[in-house]
Amino acid sequence: MDHSPLIRAAIEARGNAHAPYSGFPVGAALLCGDGSVFLGCNVENLSFGLTMCAERVAIGAAVAAGKRDFQCLAIAAESDEVPSPCGACRQVLAEFNPELTVFSANLSGKVERFSLEILLPRASTGILNRP
Repeated sequence: MDHSPLIRAAIEARGNAHAPYSGFPVGAALLCGDGSVFLGCNVENLSFGLTMCAERVAIGAAVAAGKRDFQCLAIAAESDEVPSPCGACRQVLAEFNPELTVFSANLSGKVERFSLEILLPRASTGILNRP
């Protein structure tokens, strides 16, 4: 799979971020099974716990459009290393596809590919998954 268009879309979405507190704008592009792509960017809030990560904004847009078949996610930010989804985003992504492929890119062109299974092992194990 050529991940370049998805990464470019994440970089473009990053430009819409509202990140006045961290100064760390992030963009996300979520590819669905039918080929549709949903964008997200982080939306910060003075009450930092209310901040929405780019990944979850993209997921919300996809779900609002009736999509659930998530195949791949690209995220992009300006950093020395590639960014990584936070734990909350990992868990929300696993709700839909625990085997999701994640491409993380920085603006210098470094890209790394991750499996959500590696980023969040045993995602479905918990209080709702008991005998």
